[in-house]
Amino acid sequence: MENPQSKYRSPLTDRYASDEMSFVFSDQNKFQTWRKLWTILAEAEQELGLQITDEQILEMKNNLTNIDFKRAAEEEKARRHDVMAHVHTFGAAAPKAAPIIHLGATSCFVGDNTDLLVMREGLKILSRKLAQCCDSLAQFAHQYKSMPQLGYTHFQPAQLTTVGKRACLWLQDMLIDLKQLQLTEQGMRFRGVKGTTGTQASFLELFSGDHDKVEELDRLVTEKSGFTSKFTITGQTYTRKIDSIIINAVAGIGSTVNKFCTDLRLLASLKELEEPFGAKQIGSSAMPYKRNPMRSERCCSLARHLVSLVASPLHTHANQWFERTLDDSANRRIVLAEAFLTADILLNTAQNIMEGIVVYPKVIEKHILEELPFMATENLLMGMVKAGADRQECHEKLRILSIEAGKQVKELGNSNDMLDRIRDDVYFAPIHELLLDIVKPSNFIGRAPQQVEKFIKEEVLPEIESYRLSFNKEAPKLNV
Repeated sequence: MENPQSKYRSPLTDRYASDEMSFVFSDQNKFQTWRKLWTILAEAEQELGLQITDEQILEMKNNLTNIDFKRAAEEEKARRHDVMAHVHTFGAAAPKAAPIIHLGATSCFVGDNTDLLVMREGLKILSRKLAQCCDSLAQFAHQYKSMPQLGYTHFQPAQLTTVGKRACLWLQDMLIDLKQLQLTEQGMRFRGVKGTTGTQASFLELFSGDHDKVEELDRLVTEKSGFTSKFTITGQTYTRKIDSIIINAVAGIGSTVNKFCTDLRLLASLKELEEPFGAKQIGSSAMPYKRNPMRSERCCSLARHLVSLVASPLHTHANQWFERTLDDSANRRIVLAEAFLTADILLNTAQNIMEGIVVYPKVIEKHILEELPFMATENLLMGMVKAGADRQECHEKLRILSIEAGKQVKELGNSNDMLDRIRDDVYFAPIHELLLDIVKPSNFIGRAPQQVEKFIKEEVLPEIESYRLSFNKEAPKLNV
């Protein structure tokens, strides 16, 4: 027996992806969908008067999933054609139906229509998982809506925000992605039955020139396959522009999760927030104390791959000649599946992280107090002016104290002693008793808590409500 470890295997399926998404893009699902489409085609052709018997259709229905992959591989090796290999393999399993399998169709009838069915199912799975990520992050944002946290622009300390408000920045991107997935799925159309160059000539021949029956066949097959709309115009394939639209929507998940996980990695370095860390997890083989953000790093790594896939379908579409060239095939076998599998992994891992984000309030408070005295100078200035001080004189005194305190921090490595300097200066006696109230962190967070509440109530919850019953009860468990 051949050792499976002696051949390359994709880590996307072997190591990371969910069983659910892996099955959607599996050979089993692909080829049983081909058989379902052949059966639907035969049913519709029978309904419109072609000589196809109930017995033939029943035989096809009874053999949708029992695929002899060994025989199919042998057939493909001999015929160098994957669709005809499976036509003959299906015919061997359903011999009475063999004469009418694939009647009037071209390879893209099963190939393209299956890709559309598979990608639509993939979009449904991603939408559900993304909605659950939104729900988890919304709960986290609401819980910490009022906890002050140092804001950063250019990764330099800026005005305060809150832990929950920052989480809403991540959440908003996820919500945009969710809407994009929904729009993409809703806009999908079926290829239907179009023939070798999209003219439906073979079906027109089958129905002796009856255009109405060809139209009805296209409608029936589309409807029986679960689509409500179909392309009127195709070449041999549906336009490959559709692939680029779908993959672009899926890849949006990559940039969003990358942003979330990068921020979390930076916050972990600051020791303010961190991803969950297992009781037996090892951060470094050499440094026992390390708590590396492994999950977030994995997401950033895989997100880079997902985002890079956007260009490939665009090139494929651009290089399709006239009604079709086969240089799309090998590329699409890789890109379409990898995009969905990678997005699935990102959402599973992001959900796992979101269910267990650890917050360190004392560290957050420490960092605020290191910077807040400088940020509070305008409020201190206003307080002194209200007490009767000269605005320009007070401004100069605060400027000098700020420089002296800054020197303590930057040159000597000491704590920010700005407030102590103000307390020790009799000039600021009018506000000494008010000092703690003036520099209270909650006075510097603006409308962050109200923004969080409004955003979650008015935008997030209405968008995810329809998915709630399908949410997994537990956070996704990671294999590694």
